[in-house]
Amino acid sequence: MNFRMTQMEKGIENLMSARKCLRENFEKSKDLGVSIEKAGPRFDEIIQRLPSLEAAIRPIRAQKDALGAVGGHINRAVVPATAVLKVFDAIHGLEKSLSDPQSDLPGYLGVLKRLEEALRFLGENCEMAIQWLADIMEYLEDHAVADGRFTSSMKEALTSLRELHSGEEKGRLDGGLLEVALDRLESEFRRLLVENTIPLPMSTPALPGEQPCIAPSPLPVTVIQKLQAIIGRLIANNRLDKCISIYVEVRSSNVRESLQALNLDYLEISVSEFNDVQSIEGHIAQWGKHLEFAVKHLFEAEYKLCNDVFERIGLDVWMSFAKIAAQAGILAFLQFGKTVTESKKDPIKLLKLLDIFASLNKLRLDFNRLFGGAACVEIQNLTRDLIKSVIEGASEIFRELLVQVELQRKMPPPPDGSVPKLIVFITDYCNKLLGDDYKSILTQVLIIERSWKQEKFQERLLINELLNIMRAVDMNLETWSKAYQDVILSYVFLMNNHWHLYKHLKGTKLGGLLGDSRLREHEQYKEYYSAFFLKESWGKLPALLSREGLILFSGGRATARDLVKKRLKAFNEVFDEMYKKQSNWVMIDKDLRDKTCQLIIQAIVPVYRSYMQNYGPLVEQEGNGKYVKYTAQSLEKMLNALFHPKPVKHGSFKVRHPSGKFSNVITDQNQTSPTVK
Repeated sequence: MNFRMTQMEKGIENLMSARKCLRENFEKSKDLGVSIEKAGPRFDEIIQRLPSLEAAIRPIRAQKDALGAVGGHINRAVVPATAVLKVFDAIHGLEKSLSDPQSDLPGYLGVLKRLEEALRFLGENCEMAIQWLADIMEYLEDHAVADGRFTSSMKEALTSLRELHSGEEKGRLDGGLLEVALDRLESEFRRLLVENTIPLPMSTPALPGEQPCIAPSPLPVTVIQKLQAIIGRLIANNRLDKCISIYVEVRSSNVRESLQALNLDYLEISVSEFNDVQSIEGHIAQWGKHLEFAVKHLFEAEYKLCNDVFERIGLDVWMSFAKIAAQAGILAFLQFGKTVTESKKDPIKLLKLLDIFASLNKLRLDFNRLFGGAACVEIQNLTRDLIKSVIEGASEIFRELLVQVELQRKMPPPPDGSVPKLIVFITDYCNKLLGDDYKSILTQVLIIERSWKQEKFQERLLINELLNIMRAVDMNLETWSKAYQDVILSYVFLMNNHWHLYKHLKGTKLGGLLGDSRLREHEQYKEYYSAFFLKESWGKLPALLSREGLILFSGGRATARDLVKKRLKAFNEVFDEMYKKQSNWVMIDKDLRDKTCQLIIQAIVPVYRSYMQNYGPLVEQEGNGKYVKYTAQSLEKMLNALFHPKPVKHGSFKVRHPSGKFSNVITDQNQTSPTVK
């Protein structure tokens, strides 16, 4: 029993041991399952890392000679690369030293120069470092010493570095520090100009006709020196064009603002905006004064300043001055002159063209000095074109004057017997051409024009042409006088015109050219036609108041009365008819008009007064005024009122050119001339 119990206890004890062992094995199996489950991702990670691990140990499999030589290649590449990196660090160390150029320009320029030198060293040595790095990369590839992906990435970096070094981004090797520093320097250049540039003050002319003057305003010497120092650094960095652009912008704007005080809006007038030169005659006179002022004061000052700023550092002055002049308005001045040359042709235009030529000729030396550089080619070309157009236009109009006078001959004379506008105009016009203001200028123009045609200029060309014009005027008068159906009106016409020529040519340049004998002829012709006029018109009236037969019938009042009535009636009828007709006739000159009226009065009024004193009582009882219409005083008053000019509208007369084209040349000769007293 005890034995059996002992066996049983041992069996239970073994069973419990087996259960414990089984449980422990189960826990281990469970832990092992968890470990196996966790080991799966790690195996995947190891599998993924195997290629890189393989690549990492690949150099170990490289040939022994290749592995031995790679160290030297690496050392040779690292040395220049390290030097470049040190310079790069030094460059960025200068960034803290860059002060404000406004407060310390010399210090700023000094640091900037060091920065340029460092960048230059960087640029020169960077290429060497790149070449050594490229060599080591080529060696690693050729000998399979390094992983392909590594070499590929390194090659991309080297390619970018080469492009940065050799291309337009070369200056970016410093990270753009130099560009920023130069931008600040340009801003300082602009600030110095703007703050020291003011419109030139205009002063009020002291005397009538005196040109306004300006106070000189050169930049201070210290400012010019700063500008020159800045220009030097900008030139060293290929920024001269930007520098000049800033200078031109500021200075040209200043000149334009200065010119605004002159009110130059007329320079914008186009050919289509005016019909003839007379409409802008005042502007042309202003143009010459304004151009002279602009050239001799404004552009002269700018030229001097360009010399001070640019020439002293060896730069072409005209490179900047030409742009300033063009942008400030010199081209607008020249274009206005060109517009005048393109307007319609008429005699007044000749005088205006001569005014333009005189203004340009007066400024010829200034133009050559200020605008003689190669950079001023646009100004030079426009100036040459303007001068050429002025000379050719003036010469053409002058040659056509004689033709225009001859063409007027075909037109009818003034219906009132007055002086045609042509006569008034041409005498005054020729005197102007012979005057001190135009004779020498016109002669010079004709000489130049002839030289262009390879023709010799004849000294008396101008004088002979004017004499021919006056001969044509004489022929016009003769032709016009024959066109009147009323011969008495033709006498009035010839009286008017010969007296006008005598009076208005005597003591003038043109009168001196014609000579005293020619002038006396005009005076004699006036007297000659005046006598014919009086004889053939008013001189016939006294005969109508004949006393014949009145004495014989002194005893018969009725018969005498009838004769007086008959003769007074005839006198009144002829007087009324003649007065009515001649009331429409005009004598422009007051002296001629007064003298002619006095001659008529002397011829008629005394005879009429005497006649009425002796025979008036015979008919005075006729209270209706049928026979006694006038008193001596009323006749005298009426006759004194003859030949006065009437207010008229002045039109323009268009003369046909030989080419068939029309042009406003000379005002209509049929219009009464302005009253000349």
